[in-house]
Amino acid sequence: MKFLNRLIPSLVGAIVLSQTFAQEAPPTGQVLDKIVAKVDNNIILESDVQQTYIEALAQAQQGMEAPTRCDIFESLMINKLMVAKAEIDSVIVTDAEVMLQTENRFNAVLQQFGGDENMLVQVYGKTAEQLKGELEDVIREQLIVSKMRGQITEGLTVSPADVRAFFNSIPKDSLPLFTSEATVGQIVRKPVVSDKVREEIIAQLKQFKQDILDGKADFADLAKRYSEDPGSGAQGGDLGFFRRGELAPEYESTALGLRQGEISDPVETQFGFHMIQLLEIKGSTFNTRHILRIPKATEEDLLKAERYLDSLKKEIEAGKIEFAKAAKEYSEDRATSDHGGFFTDPATNSNRLSLRTLEDPVLYFTIDTMQVGNMTKPIRFEDPREGTKVRILYYHAKYPAHRANLEDDYEKMKAAALRRKEDEILGKWFITAKEDVFIDVDPTYDRCEVLQGN
Repeated sequence: MKFLNRLIPSLVGAIVLSQTFAQEAPPTGQVLDKIVAKVDNNIILESDVQQTYIEALAQAQQGMEAPTRCDIFESLMINKLMVAKAEIDSVIVTDAEVMLQTENRFNAVLQQFGGDENMLVQVYGKTAEQLKGELEDVIREQLIVSKMRGQITEGLTVSPADVRAFFNSIPKDSLPLFTSEATVGQIVRKPVVSDKVREEIIAQLKQFKQDILDGKADFADLAKRYSEDPGSGAQGGDLGFFRRGELAPEYESTALGLRQGEISDPVETQFGFHMIQLLEIKGSTFNTRHILRIPKATEEDLLKAERYLDSLKKEIEAGKIEFAKAAKEYSEDRATSDHGGFFTDPATNSNRLSLRTLEDPVLYFTIDTMQVGNMTKPIRFEDPREGTKVRILYYHAKYPAHRANLEDDYEKMKAAALRRKEDEILGKWFITAKEDVFIDVDPTYDRCEVLQGN
C-alpha cells in the first residue's frame, strides 16, 4: 500500500479517467477494457489500473519511487473498499461539496485552454457537461476516500526521530533524485468594488425577494438564471445539508437566524452577496438555498489595487518590510498568506516545489522568465470563483537538482514517513474491513495477492 496517498488522478487525467487503454493491442478484435475487480457495487476497470499506473510512473520520474502494477491495483482496491465502507458507516459527502469541487477543477482545466470551452470540447470530443459529469464521479470518490482515510488515521503524527529513522532506512543508492525546485511567493489584492456596484446588487436581490413574496417569481428559477454560484445555481440554489462551521460565518449566522422557509435580506461574505432561504434543520445540520451575486470590479477599482501593490512592492524593495511579513499582513489569499505568501506543495507542506507543480500556466511562464530575488510589477489574474484580482510575484530562491537529504528535504521526508505510517494503519484496517463487503478479483490479478493481507 505504498502508493495509496498518491492515487488521486491528475487534474486532466481525472477528466479522461474513463478512457480505455490497451495493455498490448491483441491481433484480434478483442475488447481492450474489462472489469478486473468488484467491491460491493464498485468496480475497477483495467483502464483505471493502466491510467493510474501511467500517472504514478510520471510522478516517479520526479524523484518518487516507481510502483508496480500490483501496488496500483492494491491501492485502487483500498479506495473502492473505503467507498463501500463509507456507505455502511454512513460517511457522507454532500452534493454541494462535489459540485463546488467539480466546478473549481473544471475551471482550472479550462484556464489551461485559455478559457476557450470550444477548444476543450475539441480536444476531448465531449461537451463541457459530459466532462463535468465524468469529473464529478471521480471527485465524489476522492472526497469519500479522503474522509474515510482521515477517520482511519485520525491523530497520526511523526516525530523528528521518526523522520530521521525513515530517511536512514533508505539505502543511499536508492535516495530519490529531485528535479530543480523553486520557492515562489505572492501578495494578492482583491479590488474593492465601488459602492455604486454594491448598491445595485443589493437592490437587485431585494427585488428578487419581493417578487418571490408577491408570487411573481420562483426562488429556484431565479437561482438558475441569476446565481453566480457554479455549484448550486443549476440546482435552483440548493446547497444541501452542511454542519455548523462549514460555511462562511456570515452566511451561517444569517441562515440559522431564519425560520424554516423564510428568506433573508442580502448578506455579504467573502464570495459576494447572498439571498438565503432556510429549507430545513436536521440535528446539527441545516439545508439552505441561495442566490449569489458577485460584485464586478471596474477598471478604476483594478487600477487602485495595482497602485496599492506597487506601493507595497517599493517598500519591500527598500527594506522597510520583509516580503513574508507583508504577505501575512496584506495579502488576501489565505492559502499562501498563512505561509508568508509562499506557494506550498499540499502533499508535503514544503515551499520548495518544482515549477511544474504550479498548475497555472501563466504563473509558470512568468516565473520562468524572472531572475531569482526579483518581484514582478502588479499583474492581473482570474480567480475562478471571485473574478479578477491583482498580485505581485516574488521569485525567492532556486535549488538545483539533487539527491534527497534531510537538510534540504526535511518536509518531503516527513511527509513520506507519515505516508508509511498511514499505509501501515490502512493495511491493518484493510484486513478487517474486507470481511464486511463482497470482493471479487479477476484471475489476472491473483498474482498480486491483495486479499491475503500484508
